[in-house]
Amino acid sequence: MSLAEKKCVPCEGGTQPLSSGEANQYYTELNKEWQLKDQEISRQFTFQDFKEAMAFVNKVADIAESEGHHPDMYIFYNKVRLELTTHAIGGLSVNDFIVAAKVDRLS
Repeated sequence: MSLAEKKCVPCEGGTQPLSSGEANQYYTELNKEWQLKDQEISRQFTFQDFKEAMAFVNKVADIAESEGHHPDMYIFYNKVRLELTTHAIGGLSVNDFIVAAKVDRLS
């Protein structure tokens, strides 16, 4: 089953973040524009204008709400930067990669 077909599961404190090997394995399933660094994955998207960028942000918000896992989003007129990490465990979880894979389906 692909990451985009999976559903996020709640993470609790005490759960260990993914190891770098596990994170790298999941990372191979994402669009290559995602960047993996330390305990975060991030990607920047560019649109024609602010309205298009905001429509994208709203679609990402729908995914985040349905998965119960929310990225940090930064909006700069026609650019949107997403950052995913699982704050409750202080690092990456499979949930971060699931949300990223679902976002990949939007672009």
